[in-house]
Amino acid sequence: MINADPQELAKFSELAHRWWDPESEFRPLHQINPLRLQWIDSLVPLANKQLLDVGCGGGILSEAMAQRGAAQVLGIDLAVKPLKVAQLHALESGVHNVDYREIAVEALAAERPASFDVVTCMEMLEHVPAPESVVRACTTLVKPGGWVFFSTLNRNAKAFLLAIVGAEYVLKLLPRGTHEYEKFIRPSELARWCRDAGLELQRTRGLEYNPFTRHYALSNDTSVNYLFALRKPG
Repeated sequence: MINADPQELAKFSELAHRWWDPESEFRPLHQINPLRLQWIDSLVPLANKQLLDVGCGGGILSEAMAQRGAAQVLGIDLAVKPLKVAQLHALESGVHNVDYREIAVEALAAERPASFDVVTCMEMLEHVPAPESVVRACTTLVKPGGWVFFSTLNRNAKAFLLAIVGAEYVLKLLPRGTHEYEKFIRPSELARWCRDAGLELQRTRGLEYNPFTRHYALSNDTSVNYLFALRKPG
Protein backbone atom coordinates (compact mmCIF):
# COMPACT_ATOMS: atom_id res chain seq x y z
CA MET A 1 0.00 0.00 0.00
CA ILE A 2 1.37 3.42 -0.96
CA ASN A 3 2.20 5.67 1.97
CA ALA A 4 0.11 8.64 0.83
CA ASP A 5 -3.16 10.34 1.69
CA PRO A 6 -5.31 10.80 -1.46
CA GLN A 7 -6.92 13.92 0.05
CA GLU A 8 -3.50 15.47 0.64
CA LEU A 9 -2.42 14.73 -2.95
CA ALA A 10 -5.65 16.22 -4.29
CA LYS A 11 -5.26 19.33 -2.11
CA PHE A 12 -1.83 20.20 -3.48
CA SER A 13 -2.70 19.16 -7.04
CA GLU A 14 -5.62 21.58 -7.06
CA LEU A 15 -3.23 24.48 -6.36
CA ALA A 16 -0.43 23.26 -8.63
CA HIS A 17 -0.76 26.03 -11.21
CA ARG A 18 0.00 28.62 -8.49
CA TRP A 19 3.12 26.89 -7.13
CA TRP A 20 5.66 29.32 -8.60
CA ASP A 21 3.65 32.49 -7.90
CA PRO A 22 5.49 34.11 -4.94
CA GLU A 23 2.30 35.96 -3.94
CA SER A 24 0.10 32.85 -3.97
CA GLU A 25 -0.74 30.32 -1.26
CA PHE A 26 2.84 29.11 -1.65
CA ARG A 27 4.35 32.45 -0.61
CA PRO A 28 5.68 30.92 2.66
CA LEU A 29 7.60 28.27 0.70
CA HIS A 30 9.19 30.94 -1.47
CA GLN A 31 10.14 32.94 1.62
CA ILE A 32 11.69 30.07 3.58
CA ASN A 33 13.44 28.48 0.61
CA PRO A 34 16.59 30.67 0.69
CA LEU A 35 16.89 30.05 4.45
CA ARG A 36 16.71 26.28 4.26
CA LEU A 37 18.88 26.15 1.13
CA GLN A 38 21.62 28.20 2.78
CA TRP A 39 21.46 26.10 5.96
CA ILE A 40 21.77 22.84 4.03
CA ASP A 41 24.60 24.18 1.88
CA SER A 42 26.46 25.46 4.95
CA LEU A 43 26.52 21.96 6.45
CA VAL A 44 27.22 20.00 3.27
CA PRO A 45 28.28 22.02 0.20
CA LEU A 46 25.92 20.94 -2.57
CA ALA A 47 28.32 21.46 -5.49
CA ASN A 48 28.81 18.28 -7.52
CA LYS A 49 26.60 16.21 -5.21
CA GLN A 50 23.86 13.72 -6.11
CA LEU A 51 20.70 15.00 -4.41
CA LEU A 52 17.21 13.65 -3.79
CA ASP A 53 14.26 15.87 -2.81
CA VAL A 54 11.42 13.77 -1.36
CA GLY A 55 7.95 15.30 -1.61
CA CYS A 56 9.28 17.94 -3.98
CA GLY A 57 5.90 19.35 -5.02
CA GLY A 58 6.37 22.02 -7.68
CA GLY A 59 10.15 21.91 -7.35
CA ILE A 60 10.99 25.12 -5.46
CA LEU A 61 13.75 23.51 -3.37
CA SER A 62 14.78 20.97 -6.03
CA GLU A 63 15.44 23.65 -8.62
CA ALA A 64 17.25 25.90 -6.13
CA MET A 65 19.60 23.05 -5.17
CA ALA A 66 20.27 22.34 -8.84
CA GLN A 67 21.11 25.99 -9.40
CA ARG A 68 23.44 25.89 -6.37
CA GLY A 69 25.71 23.59 -8.38
CA ALA A 70 24.56 20.07 -7.60
CA ALA A 71 25.67 17.47 -10.13
CA GLN A 72 22.12 16.12 -10.34
CA VAL A 73 18.89 16.59 -8.41
CA LEU A 74 16.00 14.14 -8.48
CA GLY A 75 12.68 15.38 -7.13
CA ILE A 76 9.99 12.81 -6.36
CA ASP A 77 6.33 13.16 -5.45
CA LEU A 78 3.04 11.30 -5.88
CA ALA A 79 1.03 14.39 -6.87
CA VAL A 80 1.15 14.45 -10.67
CA LYS A 81 0.10 18.06 -11.36
CA PRO A 82 2.79 19.68 -9.17
CA LEU A 83 5.40 17.43 -10.82
CA LYS A 84 4.34 18.64 -14.26
CA VAL A 85 4.57 22.23 -13.03
CA ALA A 86 8.08 21.50 -11.70
CA GLN A 87 9.17 19.98 -15.02
CA LEU A 88 7.82 22.91 -17.01
CA HIS A 89 9.42 25.49 -14.74
CA ALA A 90 12.82 23.79 -14.97
CA LEU A 91 12.50 23.77 -18.75
CA GLU A 92 11.57 27.45 -18.82
CA SER A 93 14.41 28.30 -16.43
CA GLY A 94 16.99 26.35 -18.39
CA VAL A 95 17.90 24.18 -15.41
CA HIS A 96 19.11 20.91 -16.93
CA ASN A 97 20.49 19.08 -13.91
CA VAL A 98 17.13 18.45 -12.23
CA ASP A 99 14.73 15.62 -12.99
CA TYR A 100 11.36 14.63 -11.57
CA ARG A 101 9.60 11.30 -11.05
CA GLU A 102 6.21 10.17 -9.83
CA ILE A 103 7.27 7.47 -7.37
CA ALA A 104 6.89 6.70 -3.69
CA VAL A 105 10.05 7.12 -1.62
CA GLU A 106 9.74 3.54 -0.38
CA ALA A 107 9.67 2.25 -3.96
CA LEU A 108 12.69 4.34 -4.91
CA ALA A 109 14.54 3.03 -1.84
CA ALA A 110 14.04 -0.53 -3.09
CA GLU A 111 15.21 0.51 -6.55
CA ARG A 112 18.19 2.73 -5.73
CA PRO A 113 19.63 2.15 -2.23
CA ALA A 114 22.67 4.19 -1.18
CA SER A 115 22.52 6.37 -4.32
CA PHE A 116 22.48 9.94 -3.00
CA ASP A 117 24.92 12.19 -1.14
CA VAL A 118 22.10 14.31 0.26
CA VAL A 119 18.40 13.55 0.80
CA THR A 120 15.96 16.32 1.69
CA CYS A 121 12.37 15.85 2.86
CA MET A 122 10.93 19.23 3.75
CA GLU A 123 7.38 20.06 4.88
CA MET A 124 6.22 16.57 3.89
CA LEU A 125 6.31 14.23 6.90
CA GLU A 126 3.20 15.84 8.43
CA HIS A 127 1.21 15.01 5.28
CA VAL A 128 1.66 11.21 5.10
CA PRO A 129 0.00 8.38 7.06
CA ALA A 130 3.29 6.73 8.11
CA PRO A 131 6.10 9.31 8.43
CA GLU A 132 8.43 6.78 10.09
CA SER A 133 8.32 4.76 6.83
CA VAL A 134 9.54 7.84 4.95
CA VAL A 135 12.40 8.24 7.45
CA ARG A 136 13.48 4.62 6.90
CA ALA A 137 13.33 4.99 3.12
CA CYS A 138 15.37 8.21 3.17
CA THR A 139 17.99 6.44 5.29
CA THR A 140 18.17 3.61 2.76
CA LEU A 141 18.55 6.02 -0.15
CA VAL A 142 21.44 8.07 1.26
CA LYS A 143 25.02 6.87 0.89
CA PRO A 144 27.07 5.96 3.97
CA GLY A 145 28.49 9.25 5.25
CA GLY A 146 25.72 11.17 3.49
CA TRP A 147 23.28 13.70 4.92
CA VAL A 148 19.50 13.65 5.40
CA PHE A 149 17.45 16.79 6.12
CA PHE A 150 13.90 16.89 7.48
CA SER A 151 11.64 19.81 8.32
CA THR A 152 8.21 19.55 9.88
CA LEU A 153 5.92 20.95 12.59
CA ASN A 154 6.01 20.33 16.32
CA ARG A 155 2.86 19.06 18.07
CA ASN A 156 1.92 21.31 20.99
CA ALA A 157 -0.50 24.10 21.86
CA LYS A 158 1.78 26.84 20.55
CA ALA A 159 2.17 25.11 17.19
CA PHE A 160 -1.60 24.69 16.94
CA LEU A 161 -2.17 28.38 17.66
CA LEU A 162 0.54 29.69 15.33
CA ALA A 163 0.65 27.15 12.48
CA ILE A 164 -3.08 26.51 12.16
CA VAL A 165 -5.14 29.23 13.84
CA GLY A 166 -2.64 32.01 13.10
CA ALA A 167 -1.26 31.00 9.71
CA GLU A 168 -4.44 29.57 8.16
CA TYR A 169 -7.28 31.55 9.75
CA VAL A 170 -5.94 34.87 11.07
CA LEU A 171 -3.00 35.85 8.85
CA LYS A 172 -4.19 33.69 5.92
CA LEU A 173 -0.61 32.74 5.04
CA LEU A 174 -1.83 29.28 4.04
CA PRO A 175 -5.13 27.87 2.74
CA ARG A 176 -7.45 26.58 5.45
CA GLY A 177 -7.00 22.84 5.92
CA THR A 178 -3.34 22.84 4.86
CA HIS A 179 -2.36 21.15 8.12
CA GLU A 180 -3.95 18.68 10.53
CA TYR A 181 -2.79 19.07 14.12
CA GLU A 182 -2.90 15.32 14.79
CA LYS A 183 -0.25 14.78 12.10
CA PHE A 184 2.25 17.20 13.64
CA ILE A 185 5.41 15.48 14.93
CA ARG A 186 7.28 16.16 18.16
CA PRO A 187 11.08 16.43 17.78
CA SER A 188 11.46 13.55 20.23
CA GLU A 189 9.32 11.34 17.96
CA LEU A 190 11.24 12.27 14.82
CA ALA A 191 14.55 11.80 16.65
CA ARG A 192 13.50 8.31 17.71
CA TRP A 193 12.48 7.31 14.18
CA CYS A 194 15.78 8.62 12.82
CA ARG A 195 17.77 6.83 15.51
CA ASP A 196 15.91 3.57 14.87
CA ALA A 197 16.58 3.92 11.13
CA GLY A 198 20.32 4.40 11.74
CA LEU A 199 20.72 8.17 11.34
CA GLU A 200 22.76 10.35 13.69
CA LEU A 201 21.39 13.80 14.53
CA GLN A 202 23.94 16.57 13.84
CA ARG A 203 22.02 19.86 14.04
CA THR A 204 18.55 21.21 14.77
CA ARG A 205 17.13 24.61 13.88
CA GLY A 206 13.82 26.36 14.41
CA LEU A 207 11.99 28.48 11.87
CA GLU A 208 10.12 31.55 13.13
CA TYR A 209 7.74 33.98 11.45
CA ASN A 210 7.48 37.64 12.40
CA PRO A 211 3.94 38.86 11.55
CA PHE A 212 5.02 42.51 11.76
CA THR A 213 7.93 42.33 9.30
CA ARG A 214 6.32 39.39 7.45
CA HIS A 215 9.67 37.63 7.34
CA TYR A 216 10.94 34.22 8.39
CA ALA A 217 14.22 33.52 10.16
CA LEU A 218 16.11 30.49 11.41
CA SER A 219 16.45 30.37 15.18
CA ASN A 220 17.04 28.06 18.13
CA ASP A 221 13.32 27.88 18.89
CA THR A 222 12.01 24.49 17.70
CA SER A 223 8.60 24.84 19.37
CA VAL A 224 6.70 25.30 16.08
CA ASN A 225 8.59 24.73 12.81
CA TYR A 226 11.88 22.86 13.06
CA LEU A 227 14.59 21.29 10.91
CA PHE A 228 16.83 18.26 11.49
CA ALA A 229 20.21 17.62 9.87
CA LEU A 230 21.37 14.01 10.18
CA ARG A 231 24.14 11.79 8.87
CA LYS A 232 24.27 8.12 8.00
CA PRO A 233 27.40 6.55 9.52
CA GLY A 234 29.94 5.63 6.87
